[in-house]
Amino acid sequence: MLETEELWEENVRRVTPYTPGEQPQQKNIIKLNTNENPYPPAPGVREAMQEMDIDLLRRYPEPYGDPLRKALAEETGVEPEELFLGVGSDEVLALAFLTFFHGEKPVLFPDITYSFYDVWAELYRIPYRQISLNEDFQISKEDYIFPSEGKDGIGGIVLANPNAPTGVELNPETLEEIIAAHPEVVVIVDEAYVDFGATSVQPLLKKYNQLLIVRTFSKSRSMAGLRLGYAIGNKKLIKYLYDVKFSFNSYTINQPTIILGQAVLRDRPYFEKTVRQIEETREKSASRLESLGFKVFKSKTNFLFVTHPKLDIPDLFEWLKKRGIFVRHFNKPERIRPFLRISIGTEEEMEALFTNIKEYIIGKEK
Repeated sequence: MLETEELWEENVRRVTPYTPGEQPQQKNIIKLNTNENPYPPAPGVREAMQEMDIDLLRRYPEPYGDPLRKALAEETGVEPEELFLGVGSDEVLALAFLTFFHGEKPVLFPDITYSFYDVWAELYRIPYRQISLNEDFQISKEDYIFPSEGKDGIGGIVLANPNAPTGVELNPETLEEIIAAHPEVVVIVDEAYVDFGATSVQPLLKKYNQLLIVRTFSKSRSMAGLRLGYAIGNKKLIKYLYDVKFSFNSYTINQPTIILGQAVLRDRPYFEKTVRQIEETREKSASRLESLGFKVFKSKTNFLFVTHPKLDIPDLFEWLKKRGIFVRHFNKPERIRPFLRISIGTEEEMEALFTNIKEYIIGKEK
């Protein structure tokens, strides 16, 4: 029997999957490990859920999710045909990899960035090259404007801005230089965290037809559980995305997502209020961590990327976890093993974090 199983396994596509942040199920924990918004969705979402016509669930949704797409077009200032909706930005990005990186030349992205990029490249058998960030965990633009393969030797570029897990923003002028240098390939800018004080490259869409911007409702919109993401690009790019999407699933998002997504967009004051609160808490938290001896990278996201010259970071990670405080620690790549990524929680959650970190430090000093 074992030999038969080994035979069929020869035809299995094998990849090393992406490892998401831990999702503990126990109650009374402080969860600062997956960059979820600490505040609930806009109040109108609950009302929309209560008023939803349950009979809609027996019918297929509109294939393009147009009621939501039109509302999002108004919110973002583009035409509906310039928007692609997907099941979280992960699906949008995965489809973009599948659609636009179909050649034999390598796609470029940083070695320290969203760790799903290399997973998709491996899954779809896309050649890729991970370019090392510099000592300050910044992108060196020369690596992308003048890659070692030569201008005509690359198959695409993917840059998260602000970057994850570092939280560092690349200025839009540098991004434009990279985009302008490569009209021959699609350049994807992943703006999952752009709402937390960073500058979007959306104005560049009018100048560069090969630019695709990807965003999500999971972070600033407090809707990680809804699974809603979108891409903005010229109509031709978006059509190509939908062609691939509809080749294996003829519907993009479900009926509740279409309804609840519109409810989120209707309450912009709430969105602005919660984002502002997260930014304020982030800056306070950065200062407090620095006062405890941590090195904190300047963040334009809803998390902080930190290290400490005198502390055993993996040990601190486990110590906090035992006390019901979950933050994120990455074992790979090796360069970021001495770092923690800490999502910004409520003021109360962050206070509990600092209390426990202080306790840990005091214990190590004895």
